[in-house]
Amino acid sequence: MDFRTRLLRTLRAIQPVLNEQGILVAGSEVPNLLQPGSLATLVVSQDVDIAVPVERHTAVKARLRGVKDLARSEEEPSVWLPHSPELLEVNFIGMDTGDRAGETYVLEDPELPLLVFANLSLLRTGRVLAVEDLSIPIPRLAGLMLEKLITDRSGEKGDRDLLVALALFLTCDTSDLDELRMLYRGLSPELRYAARSGLGTLSLLEPRSQMPDPVPHRALVAEVLATLERMEHVP
Repeated sequence: MDFRTRLLRTLRAIQPVLNEQGILVAGSEVPNLLQPGSLATLVVSQDVDIAVPVERHTAVKARLRGVKDLARSEEEPSVWLPHSPELLEVNFIGMDTGDRAGETYVLEDPELPLLVFANLSLLRTGRVLAVEDLSIPIPRLAGLMLEKLITDRSGEKGDRDLLVALALFLTCDTSDLDELRMLYRGLSPELRYAARSGLGTLSLLEPRSQMPDPVPHRALVAEVLATLERMEHVP
């Protein structure tokens, strides 16, 4: 069974959760879903990340009680494991755009604990993609691109985050880049540096299997980096 089929079957299994207000499919599956026909050729991971706004936590727990094809992991309750190899693992992660935006913390709960990631506060509700019979909410691309660029993961996982950012760059338009610059301006100096550093690293990466080849797009990456560097000198 190909990866696209497994991905769509997984999203179909959790469609009740995706119907909840504010829920977003985040992470490496977004560029897969944005490919023509949602071809899903970028096999970065064997799981799906679902971003849960902290204010929707209780509602999501109620929705999950009706999901039948996956079950909560006893070892890691924020991870739901498939009953069948035809589905992917689902990771539930927290995002807070309210009082604790920009802070990483644990939302304790016996049923669905969430690690709320600071950088996910950059995500905002974007389009709802219609793929076959599915309605799939994704974030606005600018916030997701920036979140990937300021990744604090190192090594292979960090490189893959940056290549996901590249895949998003290749699908975005001028308005997305304008929004990226606006969000960048609102970051702390440390996070602005991290974003520029991420672009610098991305410009040097070598090709990886089933990931977008960064070599032909180095000029694009350099242009975005130069734009952000110029912003550092504008009051």
